[in-house]
Amino acid sequence: MLIPKANRVAIYEHLFKEGVMTAKKDFNAPKHPELESLPNLQVVKAMQSLKSRGFVTETYNWRHYYWYLTNEGITYLREFLHLPPEIVPTTLRRAVRPETSRPRPKGFEGQGAQGQSGDDRGTYRRSYGGDSMGGKTAGAGREFRPEFRGGFGRGRGRGGAAAAPGPA
Repeated sequence: MLIPKANRVAIYEHLFKEGVMTAKKDFNAPKHPELESLPNLQVVKAMQSLKSRGFVTETYNWRHYYWYLTNEGITYLREFLHLPPEIVPTTLRRAVRPETSRPRPKGFEGQGAQGQSGDDRGTYRRSYGGDSMGGKTAGAGREFRPEFRGGFGRGRGRGGAAAAPGPA
């Protein structure tokens, strides 16, 4: 398909800037949602041309095309658009996180978030034991011995009646 050079340059610039391109599979749409001045058909066909040359990878899902730039596509678009090597697509940039966003959480009794002492669980349990619960300690206690008998769920012995022997 013949696409005017100004339209092709606009498509390639948008693709290089974002690193990805999407388009609905609607060849009769009068304009592309991201590139308002271009017909959707020209965007789809330009990306199809790049895909056949191996410069983008294509994913199609729910009547939408998704194209992702490859490394070869980045070098091709740099040459085509005459861009310096310092400029990279948005998908290759690292996200910058400010260090002053939130203070780190503190542990119990002034310890760090990781806890420097080896007895973290003991200090946690003791911190809620003492006076706040009337002298009781948290947890079930040392004398608690649970028994697990059959008869509930999918196991044998449903209902109290003797279970029939299963096949051997």
